[in-house]
Amino acid sequence: MIAIVDYGVGNIFSLYSSFRHIGADARLSSDPGEIRRADKIVLPGVGAFGDAARKLRNSGLADVVTEEAEKGKPLLGICLGMQLLFEKSFEYGEHKGLGLIPGCVVSMEPVVPEGYKVPHIGWNALHFPKDRPKSPIFRDVREGDFVYFVHTYYGTDCSEAVIATTEYGPELTAAVSAGSVYGLQFHPEKSGETGMKILKAFCDMEG
Repeated sequence: MIAIVDYGVGNIFSLYSSFRHIGADARLSSDPGEIRRADKIVLPGVGAFGDAARKLRNSGLADVVTEEAEKGKPLLGICLGMQLLFEKSFEYGEHKGLGLIPGCVVSMEPVVPEGYKVPHIGWNALHFPKDRPKSPIFRDVREGDFVYFVHTYYGTDCSEAVIATTEYGPELTAAVSAGSVYGLQFHPEKSGETGMKILKAFCDMEG
């Protein structure tokens, strides 16, 4: 069973529907016990980092997610959920993350060229590092396949964890991993067939 962590941040029905579409036993859950019993965990999120981090901690689920991930249970953070995996974010101040991925989250506004709209909204190609094997979560994805982004902030100081980038002016972090922890800056549930392939690969992972 895949537990999609429901901590009151964003509309997660489309993500739930996508997992069900590919035949996964996915459940929306705010129950610590159910999340601990799950085979895999998905951490979604939209909105501001500080607010989401506070809600996750106040719900008591931050410790549950962290502890299960540290045991080796596959964990997938999506969009803001990916950013929460980092050590900290500088979105409207400085906020502590879960610390499962080394690095921090910063605004793309200082680095994108003039004429590029921020937030970055739309389809962009994925590029995989040439100095390491392709991550298993991208087993069925080709270099240059397009996925759908909606974000203003991105992960940095995380080169060892980067498993995919995208170009939006400069090269930006699109996906990260550390052990059994994975993070996607883009929305697989809004990324058509490519997104479904990524979710299916996550479902097939062994803890």
